Amino acid sequence: MELGSHVNQGVTRFAVRAPLAEALELCLFEGEVETRYAMTRNGEVWVAELPGDLAGTRYGYRAHGIYAPEQNLWFDPAKLLVDPYALTLDRRFVQHPRLAAYGEDTADLVPRAIVPAPLPQVPPAPPRFQRGGLIYELNVAGLTALHPEVPPAQRGTIAALAHPAVIAHLRKLHVSAVELMPVVAWIDERHLPPLGLANHWGYNPVAMMALDPGLCPDGVAELRETVAALHEAGIGVILDLVFNHSGESDVHGGTLSLRGLDPAAYARAPDGSLINDTGCGNTLDFANTAVRRLMIDTLAHFVRHCGIDGFRFDLAPVIARGPGFDPRAPIFAELAAEPCLADRVMIAEPWDIGSGGYQLGNFPPNWLEWNDRYRDDVRRFWKGEATIGTLATRIAGSSDVFGADCRSINFLAAHDGFTLADTVAYEKRHNHANGEDNRDGHGENHSWNCGTEGPSDDPAIRARRAADLRAMLGTLFASTGTIMLTAGDECGRSQHGNNNAYCQFMPVDWEGRDTALEDDVAAMSAARARRLSGFTRFPEGGRWLSLEGAALTPVEWENPATPGFVHQPPSGDWPVVRVDRESRSAAAIA
Repeated sequence: MELGSHVNQGVTRFAVRAPLAEALELCLFEGEVETRYAMTRNGEVWVAELPGDLAGTRYGYRAHGIYAPEQNLWFDPAKLLVDPYALTLDRRFVQHPRLAAYGEDTADLVPRAIVPAPLPQVPPAPPRFQRGGLIYELNVAGLTALHPEVPPAQRGTIAALAHPAVIAHLRKLHVSAVELMPVVAWIDERHLPPLGLANHWGYNPVAMMALDPGLCPDGVAELRETVAALHEAGIGVILDLVFNHSGESDVHGGTLSLRGLDPAAYARAPDGSLINDTGCGNTLDFANTAVRRLMIDTLAHFVRHCGIDGFRFDLAPVIARGPGFDPRAPIFAELAAEPCLADRVMIAEPWDIGSGGYQLGNFPPNWLEWNDRYRDDVRRFWKGEATIGTLATRIAGSSDVFGADCRSINFLAAHDGFTLADTVAYEKRHNHANGEDNRDGHGENHSWNCGTEGPSDDPAIRARRAADLRAMLGTLFASTGTIMLTAGDECGRSQHGNNNAYCQFMPVDWEGRDTALEDDVAAMSAARARRLSGFTRFPEGGRWLSLEGAALTPVEWENPATPGFVHQPPSGDWPVVRVDRESRSAAAIA
């Protein structure tokens, strides 16, 4: 049965899954006036059909039943509940203690879903992305909020990505696809508002299909039109989605949607406690067919109605847990069997914090994977801690992890952790502004400060940092596999040493950016783009030479003091790669 709200032939139908509820009410809103309608059970789904075309009407649900949190039952008709299949909300989520207080009404706090008019479908087309290309990870608001050429009313929104000035920047960098950090509706973690902070990253979703009203005020149409503009420029669009948990948090969190409708969507341990393989208080249960269906229907919606080219999955081992990770988990076959999803780009962040949660290299052969070993080993090499043998393995596609089939997404920095500029300016994290006494964030970043912690006016330190940035970027653009750059790393963006800046808004400073570094990155990317097909598989039969041109010995491979190497390919289809730690340089040479 099709879930959600739909208008068809003069009738508006509402359907929501709530298998354990004793009764369900559909709540329609006209302003703040609420009208309730009893829904009818049809198996595990509750249905209401009302005459007329109700597109644009605001609605929610109230569920009746047992309230017994110790039994994972949270039914409370005082709670207005968001449709898990909602496509549009009328406002953003806000935190409030009433969301978790039994018997206290939340209709004034919780967003109302909006009944959608029938949506046009985007004509099917192959993904606009080629392995080996450049993925540009971006936070929509962070990239566009300070852009001087974007109209003020448009800054910080998805529509801003379609502005000619933003597209020109992406084309200058030869971006193959943008990867949008979460754009669906999320809620702040409950400890943030008392600190005067907010979640700016979006990795705490409640409604998996509904675009966040702050980022995408014109809803599905805005995303569809932006994707079309990027496609016209030859740039694909990948959505970063969070299916590992929901923003309803742990047992002290609010009742907003799934918890109040279908609490079995959350994985529970044998003793009844919520499993927390995510560190966010709950974990969605992918052994549950309804959870897998929600994920598949969400992806299909974004492909059919917005033209999305692919998806990146946060803490991706969760989607293959039941409860342990299984590389043959049902979700993989189900995704492959969905016609509109079978050819999409699928990207795993291949770790979570649960038992056996590190699964790099264990996703299906058609999936790409974030390669944190690449990030760490490249940083360690330029810090002076890794051998040329280790670096060569990463440049050649991490065959120790992926074999000959290079599914690696190589990156130097991502949204989570130090920015690239901070990697060479800070040895330690500086997260005090987050309000957690600097305990949050990664403790080991394989970073260095070139002589002083933080900003420096010393010409020697500034020159060393500039050289180190270019050496790492040269390594990235010379590496086999798909590569990823996080927005702002091409122009020296800093988070002042904060390596967990989810609650700090530090957008790209377009006026103060390092344009010289940006131009160098653009040149590296242009050279790579001219040879794109050659970066999908490392060539066999090439020669590894010392910087003086002699064959490298086994001792030199494993000696941390060996300064670098030259890889000479067997043919002109692949560039010569030269790495020199002493001169702080790395490049793919045509």
